[in-house]
Amino acid sequence: MSLPFVLLNSVEIAHEWMKMGAALTAVIAVFGAAYGISLIARSAIDNIARQPEAGNDLRSSMVVAAALIEGITFFALVIILLTLFV
Repeated sequence: MSLPFVLLNSVEIAHEWMKMGAALTAVIAVFGAAYGISLIARSAIDNIARQPEAGNDLRSSMVVAAALIEGITFFALVIILLTLFV
């Protein structure tokens, strides 16, 4: 085998591993966001059950926190897509 063939083959293999790593990172980012949002919702529901009069404040805080987590997740997914296709 010639050296250019070996180098080209190793670059293709590295590219396939990069795709696997990006997919794994995307899965971790999405599961992490889902877990974080579930913790926020669980704690807000518990606190609303204890103090029903604070429900509106807790609900709005929960929505803001969930939106921030989703924003970070979308940012991570964009970085992963840029890693794959650029």
